[in-house]
Amino acid sequence: MATVSKIKSSKKFVTLGDSKIEVERRGKGKPLLLLYGEEALEAEAPFVDELARKYEVIIPSPPGYGRSNRADWITNMDDIAYIYLDLLEKLDLKKVTVVGCSLGGWIALEMATKDDSRIAKLLLADPYGVKIGGPFDRDIEDIWCTHPAKLAKLKWADPEKGKRDFPSMSEDKLSIVARNSETTARFCWEPYMHNPKLKHRLNRVQVPTMFVWGKEDGVVKPSYGKAYSKLVKGAKFVTIAKAGHYPQLEQPEAFLKAVKGFI
Repeated sequence: MATVSKIKSSKKFVTLGDSKIEVERRGKGKPLLLLYGEEALEAEAPFVDELARKYEVIIPSPPGYGRSNRADWITNMDDIAYIYLDLLEKLDLKKVTVVGCSLGGWIALEMATKDDSRIAKLLLADPYGVKIGGPFDRDIEDIWCTHPAKLAKLKWADPEKGKRDFPSMSEDKLSIVARNSETTARFCWEPYMHNPKLKHRLNRVQVPTMFVWGKEDGVVKPSYGKAYSKLVKGAKFVTIAKAGHYPQLEQPEAFLKAVKGFI
């Protein structure tokens, strides 16, 4: 992937009622809203800088993630979706392409089922959000009770790519990593990683939608993704070889090539 330099970036807090949402804006051009996953790995990923060469990439941190505060009444992705819809209005963003990764993809779909008037397209990378099988079927691997070494093999085609150098991180950054993990557990523990009502609302999504799935995702397998995509009318579904749960991180060039014609 080409090296990108001198991309203008700024961060500020946007106040929405009792929520203060940290928002980064990177690059210039048509607006592209990036909703990162539960580990916020996308915020520093090379593929985002590639997108910022052609778009203004807008990266909000959900309540309880990054440096955004979390009001007590916010308890799930459904609540966050309303806040992000308010954010689109506050920033006067129209016809915005929404790129949602993992947990961010779930939020993107929650948004679109409520009001897609400001959304042009949805690009979703391995999102959570629905229950596909029966009550005793494990659609989504238990990310908290699975041994870290095994979980890494489920998340990544090459687990080495998922290693993070925690000892070299600052205390501030480590605190954010811990806070992100705590917030995910708070919002997604029960019901586990999905909204039981979402699958019954997906018929409301009227914008072009594309699901991109890592072919070796062991957390939410491609079969889950394929079934998920069929719940959205007209949605496209593609897989990325040699990629797990984060195709946009593990195979960024293949990911961008696959989605280029769509976005």
